[in-house]
Amino acid sequence: MEKLKLVKPTKKYKRQAIDYIQEFYKYNSKIHGVGGLCRHLDDYDGWLDKLEYDRNKIPNEEFVPAETYFLIRENDDRIIGMINIRLVLNEKLIKFGGNIGYSIRPTERQKGYNKVNLYLALLVCQKHGIKEVLLDCDKDNPASARTMKALGGILFKENYDETTECIIQHYRIDVDKSIISNRDKYEEYNGGIEI
Repeated sequence: MEKLKLVKPTKKYKRQAIDYIQEFYKYNSKIHGVGGLCRHLDDYDGWLDKLEYDRNKIPNEEFVPAETYFLIRENDDRIIGMINIRLVLNEKLIKFGGNIGYSIRPTERQKGYNKVNLYLALLVCQKHGIKEVLLDCDKDNPASARTMKALGGILFKENYDETTECIIQHYRIDVDKSIISNRDKYEEYNGGIEI
């Protein structure tokens, strides 16, 4: 596997970012962890402004500060994934959503990229002093569950969600413990993080 890096979205990646979302539509795949990009395809600069606003939100029951990154493969500078990290949780996110949402483009799946994506996100969380992260996924998404478990995710709850009409699995990851236990496995693929 090639080196991967987390990069804050910029104008440089506009065409690639739009292509990224369009690939999900082409493959009829659910979109997660994109910081609302799918709602801003006609206003990419507005989306960049929104991300800056998101980073500086004052937490309340509606909004929390968050950072969104592109997962870039170094050898071809291609967006292969995205990740959205909520730096604080409110009651709504504790119940559904958690700290981290992520995605890998449909044509790049099953290559181990999302495990590196989550590992790099945990490094971001550690720099922000976050000790434990909550994540969730649909029970019918075993690939996402495998990613969480690979990084030390512990399943602690399942519940039926009426909005999505599916069973949601909730995981927690001890950030420091996960980084220590996975460093040898994933650090060689760490191409850097723009904090």
